[in-house]
Amino acid sequence: MRERLIDIVAVPDHSGIARWQAVVPPGFVAGVADLRPVIPFEHGLFEVALDIQPGAVELNLYVEPQWRRRGIGSLLLAAVGEHAVQQRLVAEVAAGSAGEAFCVRHGFRHTGSRCHDLLSYGDVHQAWLAELVDVGHAGYRLSHWTGDLSDATQVEELLRHPSRPGSAVLSAAEADGDLVAYAVAAVDAMSQRRARQYGPSVLAAHRGRRLGLWVNAALIKRLREVHPHIDEIEARTAEDDLGLLALRRHLGFHHLRRTRVYELALP
Repeated sequence: MRERLIDIVAVPDHSGIARWQAVVPPGFVAGVADLRPVIPFEHGLFEVALDIQPGAVELNLYVEPQWRRRGIGSLLLAAVGEHAVQQRLVAEVAAGSAGEAFCVRHGFRHTGSRCHDLLSYGDVHQAWLAELVDVGHAGYRLSHWTGDLSDATQVEELLRHPSRPGSAVLSAAEADGDLVAYAVAAVDAMSQRRARQYGPSVLAAHRGRRLGLWVNAALIKRLREVHPHIDEIEARTAEDDLGLLALRRHLGFHHLRRTRVYELALP
């Protein structure tokens, strides 16, 4: 198919997302691309788990299998590049997939790998979970917040907002009024039965006290109370973060898949 028969159409922005569609005759959508703000809470409040630079945006690009190898992905990437000048694109793709080959071919730099884990509420022993939450941690106070992640770019900012109905739930541990640990989950807009978790993250000086386990258990319990329709929680972790992976296994998360992260600096 000649490129002139492929139309790249910008879809009106909503909720901070810019989206494009590749439309081919007779009006079939053969591919899509979108840009989303990188969620800062995923990469740690206190340290950056992956080498993602400031000003980065997350790229999601997909071409229907029957329309691949016709330049559609390249055309979508070109449209994204015109929109996101002087920004850095972050793409997460399945290891060994066509998406990874696309990233390599277009000059993306590999920056890390992630393990995706899934927790089903049907596998959670509620009494055991409640015991984890109720264990005392002298000198620390557990707090919760609900709302939307678009309200702020830092966890402290979220906590300064009053709780209100929203897609996100935050559980945090504080000591002397300072935030020392947190875990966040947000309902996935594409799948109303699944939430995506970020963290837990614990300040270095407060590690070794099971605060990560505490806030994560509290988040799992609180999320189901606020969003009772949620059946699953998906979390992704840098594959070399063995401590966090072990914590997830302890809570009942099971391995789902492995992905690789690529980054491209736009001129």
